[in-house]
Amino acid sequence: MSESPGAGTLIGQQIRNQNRVFWRTPIAAFFTLAFPLMFLVLFTAIFGNEVNANGITTAQFFAPNLAVFAAVSASYTNLAIGTAMARDEGILKRMRGTPLPPWIYIAGRIGSATYIAAIAVVVMMAVGIILYGVQISWESLPASLLAFFLGVGCFSALGMFVAAVVPSDATPAVTNATLLPLAFVSDMFFIIENPPTWMEVIGDFFPLKHFAIAFREPLNPLQEGLQFEWGHLAYIALWGVVAVVAAARFFRWEQRPEKSRARSANDA
Repeated sequence: MSESPGAGTLIGQQIRNQNRVFWRTPIAAFFTLAFPLMFLVLFTAIFGNEVNANGITTAQFFAPNLAVFAAVSASYTNLAIGTAMARDEGILKRMRGTPLPPWIYIAGRIGSATYIAAIAVVVMMAVGIILYGVQISWESLPASLLAFFLGVGCFSALGMFVAAVVPSDATPAVTNATLLPLAFVSDMFFIIENPPTWMEVIGDFFPLKHFAIAFREPLNPLQEGLQFEWGHLAYIALWGVVAVVAAARFFRWEQRPEKSRARSANDA
C-alpha cells in the first residue's frame, strides 16, 4: 500500500497548478511583469538617469520601488481577483468537497503568488542592473529578502481579505482603485517635497510605503552594514497579522446566496 503524499508535496502540486493558471492568463502576466517594467523605462526616459541630490541615479530609486509594486500586484491584486473568481465560479466549493485539506489549497494559492512575485522582483532588478547600472549592496541583501517575504505575506493576506468581502466582478476595480492611488502617496513613483498633511498621513498609515522603504534602503550602495529596517518591518508584520485575522474571519468558500440566486435567474 503506497503512502499518501505529505503536506509539502501537496502544496507544491497546488503551486504548480496555480502557476499554470497564471501563465495561461496573458493579461495577468502583462500587468504583473511587463507593466512595472514599462514604468521603469518611461521614468528613466522622462527624468534621465543622472545622479540626484541623494547621490543615487533615477533608476537606483525606481527599480526597487517598482519591484515592490510588481510584487504587490502579484500577491495582492492577482490573488484577490483569482480567489474571488474561483469562489464565484464554484471552484472553491468543489475543492472543499475533495479530500484535499482546505488550508493546503489556500497555501498553494499564496505560494504561487509568492513565486510570481519573486520572478517579478528578479526581472525588475536584473533589468535595472543590466540596462541602467543599478547597484546593489549585496551585504544587506538578507534585509531586503526579509522585507520581501514579510511584504508579500502581508499583501497576500490583504488580497485574501478583499477576495472574502468583494464579489469577483468588482475585485479588479477595488484592487486597482486601492493600489494605484496608494502607490502615488507612498513615494513609490515620485517623492513629493512638502506634501499635504493628509497625503503623508495616508502614506504612513498603509503598509505599502513601509514595504518599499524596507526593501529599497538595504539595497542602497551608499549604505553600510545589514541595514534591517526593523521599525518598518514590524509595521508590515502588524498589518499582516491583522489582515490574516480579518481574512480568516470573513473568508467564504461559496458565493453569497443572493448572488447565487441572481445568477440562477439570469441563466433561466
